[in-house]
Amino acid sequence: MSSERGRPDHEIDATDETIHSAWDNGLEPVRTIEPGDVVRFTCTDSTGGQLGPDSTVADVADLDIDRVHSLTGPVAIEGARPGDVLEVELLEVEHGDWGFTLVLPGEAELGLLADEFPEPALHVWDLADGVGRFANGIEVPLDPFPGIMGVAPAEDGAHETFPPRSVGGNVDIKQLTAGSTLYLPVAVEDALFSIGDGHAAQGDGEVCGNGIETPMTVTCRFDLRSDLSIDQPQFETTGPFTSSGRDEPMYGTTGIADDLREAARAAVRNMVDHLRDERGLERSEAYILCSAAVDLKINEVVNAPNWVVSAYLPERIFPADRHRST
Repeated sequence: MSSERGRPDHEIDATDETIHSAWDNGLEPVRTIEPGDVVRFTCTDSTGGQLGPDSTVADVADLDIDRVHSLTGPVAIEGARPGDVLEVELLEVEHGDWGFTLVLPGEAELGLLADEFPEPALHVWDLADGVGRFANGIEVPLDPFPGIMGVAPAEDGAHETFPPRSVGGNVDIKQLTAGSTLYLPVAVEDALFSIGDGHAAQGDGEVCGNGIETPMTVTCRFDLRSDLSIDQPQFETTGPFTSSGRDEPMYGTTGIADDLREAARAAVRNMVDHLRDERGLERSEAYILCSAAVDLKINEVVNAPNWVVSAYLPERIFPADRHRST
C-alpha cells in the first residue's frame, strides 16, 4: 500500500473520459478502488480549461456555465453501502502556478453582491512564488484545497454541482487542506466519489462566487467507516483559521440585519467600501479581494430580532509601508 511519500495506488488524470459536471448516481465509475487505497487526482480549474493565464475580462462573457465545476471521477469504493461513512484523508494538495478570480454578472448571478456588480471582472493571479499577487502590492497567502468533494446522491438523474449537498459537493470549506480528513455519508452502492474546484486560497464565504481558482492535484487515502453514522459531512482539520494560519491583526466591518444573508451582504458591502476608501482599490478589485482573503464570521444569532456578521480583513496582506499602525 502507498504512503504519503510513496507512489499512490492509482493516478487519475483529468481527461474527457474522467471529468463530468453534474452529480449522477448513474455515471460509470472511472476506477474501482479498495478501502485503504491512495489515489492521486488531477483536476482542471473550475471552468474546465475555459480560462487560462492569458485570459482577459472579455473571456468571462463567453464562459459556458454548463462546463463549470469539471469534476474528476467518479471513483467507486469497493464494498461501500448506503449508511456507511466514506473517510477521505487529504495527504497532499498542490496548486498550479496561476489562478483566477472573477465577477460573473448576468443570469448566473454568482456572488453575494451580484446585484451590485453588473459588469464582469477578472483577476489572473501569479501563484508561482507561493503567494497570490494582487493589485497595489497586495499578497495573499496560499493554502490550497479542493472546493468540491462528494459522493453521488441517492436521487436518480443529473443534479447541479453548484449547491452543496448532504453528501458533500460544493462545500468550499477552506480548512480542508492537506492533513485534514473529511467524512461523507454514503448514499449509493460504491459511494462514487468525485473531486474538483481547486482553490489556492479563499476567504470564508467565497463572497464573489469563487476563490483563487486553479488547476490542482490532490492525493487522498480512502477508507470505510461502518462504526460511524452521520447525516451530513463532518471533518477534522488544523486550519488555517485565518489567512496565515495564525492570530494576526485584522480590520473588521460588521453587518447587522434580521436576516443572516442580508447581514453578510452588509458586512461585505462595508468591507468593499473600506477597501475602496482606505486602500485605494476599485470596487470590483475590492470585491474580488474579499472573496480571496476576507473571512465572514457569525458573531451572534441570539439577540433577536437582529443578527451580526463581521468581515475580517488580514492586515498582513498589504505592503509593509501601507500597514496600519497597531
